[in-house]
Amino acid sequence: MPKFPEAPAGLARRQKEVVLRASVSPYHLFRDTAEVTVFRENLLSWYDREKRDLPWRRRAEGEVDPDRRAYAVWVSEVMLQQTQVATVIDYYTRWMQKWPTLQDLASASLEEVNQLWAGLGYYSRGRRLQEGAQKVVEELGGHVPHTAETLQKLLPGVGRYTAGAIASIAFGQATGVVDGNVVRVLCRVRAIGADSGSTFVSQQLWSLAQQLVDPARPGDFNQAAMELGATVCTPQHPRCSQCPVQSVCRAHQRVEREQLVASQSLPGSPDVEECAPSAGQCQLCAPPTEPWDQTLGVANFPRKASRRPPREECSATCVLEQPRALGGARILLVQRPKSGLLAGLWEFPSVTAEPSGQCQREALLRELQSWVGPLPATHLQHLGQVVHTFSHIKLTYQVYGLALEGQIPVTITPPGARWLTREEFHTAAVSTAMKKVFRVYEGQRPGTCKGSKRSQVSAPSTQRKPSPGQQVLDSFFRPHHPTGVSSLNSMAQ
Repeated sequence: MPKFPEAPAGLARRQKEVVLRASVSPYHLFRDTAEVTVFRENLLSWYDREKRDLPWRRRAEGEVDPDRRAYAVWVSEVMLQQTQVATVIDYYTRWMQKWPTLQDLASASLEEVNQLWAGLGYYSRGRRLQEGAQKVVEELGGHVPHTAETLQKLLPGVGRYTAGAIASIAFGQATGVVDGNVVRVLCRVRAIGADSGSTFVSQQLWSLAQQLVDPARPGDFNQAAMELGATVCTPQHPRCSQCPVQSVCRAHQRVEREQLVASQSLPGSPDVEECAPSAGQCQLCAPPTEPWDQTLGVANFPRKASRRPPREECSATCVLEQPRALGGARILLVQRPKSGLLAGLWEFPSVTAEPSGQCQREALLRELQSWVGPLPATHLQHLGQVVHTFSHIKLTYQVYGLALEGQIPVTITPPGARWLTREEFHTAAVSTAMKKVFRVYEGQRPGTCKGSKRSQVSAPSTQRKPSPGQQVLDSFFRPHHPTGVSSLNSMAQ
């Protein structure tokens, strides 16, 4: 087959990669098999002694069926993304009790998935996990792909890290993984001070992880590296004296060198290896503008990436209650759109509001009326505010309350709305933010504080007069308009 000239863009990219590789000192790499062997053996011996007893590890180790084993790992890895182990344990246990197999999860409703996931955050994870289970059952014959490449290619929501974790732990593929804990371990072991979030440094870290993974025990090795970062090589106050790979840790060697120089116990510079790039500034070292901080020690690595502050937004939300409803007091919840932030979850009727608060009460009243029709003369009361931070949004909820006292109970609701008891609310698919809102309402329920100076806005008096046959019903209910759930729709997941 004849060779065609390489496209200019491809040639330029390859030339750039060559230049970058040339500007990386061997100091940041593992240069011989003996050093790699020491790292593997010490890490795995430590893991065998010190690993935590976690439910997903017990389930994976005791499961003979490879697809069920992969499912057990898959669920745990998705739940553990951006979430602490202590929080995940209870959610994982309840999830596996409810849906012990891929087939069970695939047949569940999204409402059930959201309900169990409520409070865990990053709600799209649960939805994508179920979508993945449905694809395995409906399109892949019930069998989970065995390699990291096919897992990432075929399953929705499975990225490079999750694919590598499933492939190595469940199927024994010798593939490395890089999560936040592994980034920290590798950056310290090889004294990588450049921005770990950059494409080039990320590529180097994945290359190191692949080089280090033990082909005989890839799953255990990857879990050991993550365990080390979570329990010993922690972001702050790392326990270096308990680290099994201290002998090959460049960051620890750097600390010792700096201490020797500072104490002037030896004349001149101690005989400790340093980074010496062949030309120019090493692409894996910290930039000259960020000098070594003696007080941080090994925590000089990795370099802290600068984060953009979350954008600030405001919403007005109302807890609308029927205290005298049949079967006990009930509160109104409406369902969010099927896409976007908190997709498919339930919330109190809300509207996007300006931080200044201009016109938010009137807008909120109109929103309430879109769900329950003309409101009685009960006053809408401002109760306080709740601030909740999502990954990229700091959202301030202005909390209102309105009780339909002494009225005929509303028994009909439009699609996308529900009247729930308090008990049902606490087990419903609602976000942590809505639970915070409800706590404010419970603490300052309208009408419970005499002499309150809370802001009040009455329902508008210009209302459509119902026909005689519909007078009772229309006084509480009007069909839902297309923009009924208007708050937060523009936010990305």
